[in-house]
Amino acid sequence: MKTRWLKPVALGVAGLLVVAAALQVIGLLPKLGTSTIDRSQPAVLQAVRDLSQYHAAAGDYQVVVDIEKDVAWVPSSIAGERTLFVAAGSVDAFIDFGKLADGNIAVSEDRTSVQLTLPAPQLAKPNLDNKRSYVFSQERGLIDTIGALVEPPQQQQFYVAAEQKISEAAQRSGLGERARGNTRAMLTGMMQALGYRVTFQESPPPQ
Repeated sequence: MKTRWLKPVALGVAGLLVVAAALQVIGLLPKLGTSTIDRSQPAVLQAVRDLSQYHAAAGDYQVVVDIEKDVAWVPSSIAGERTLFVAAGSVDAFIDFGKLADGNIAVSEDRTSVQLTLPAPQLAKPNLDNKRSYVFSQERGLIDTIGALVEPPQQQQFYVAAEQKISEAAQRSGLGERARGNTRAMLTGMMQALGYRVTFQESPPPQ
């Protein structure tokens, strides 16, 4: 009778010893020192594009993305996830001079003034700063915690949501109008240096 329970107990003790030994080894690894080797290949040029954009203004933005995944009828301590992601990035506002046509530049007969019809300002895609973007806090239920150990969760959804929110903030902040004003000031100074008086004509926004 005694041998029936002695064997499971012995196996349990042996398992604990193996776990303890593994923990000791893991604890010693940082003390031994590690090195990082970068075996990446050099970047390869794939294409070259000619740019005709005048970047006239830029805005820096920060947003806190709060995303919660709720499982119906299940307590959050069991399943579910809530993440606070702090994102920082910038947005450029530009005028595309490549869209200027002959009809957008009208010079007076006496060659003393010029009328310009500039394309409407556009906003570039937000450029997130990876060094200043990070997960601030994350709460997971038991099931999601175990799942994260097996397969690390992807953070792409947080970056996509942050880009969308920063883009919306840039549209509300009047960044495009600032770019329009800066572009007009630049062209006015340049044309006046050449002896021209400049006037501007409004152009419809891009479709």
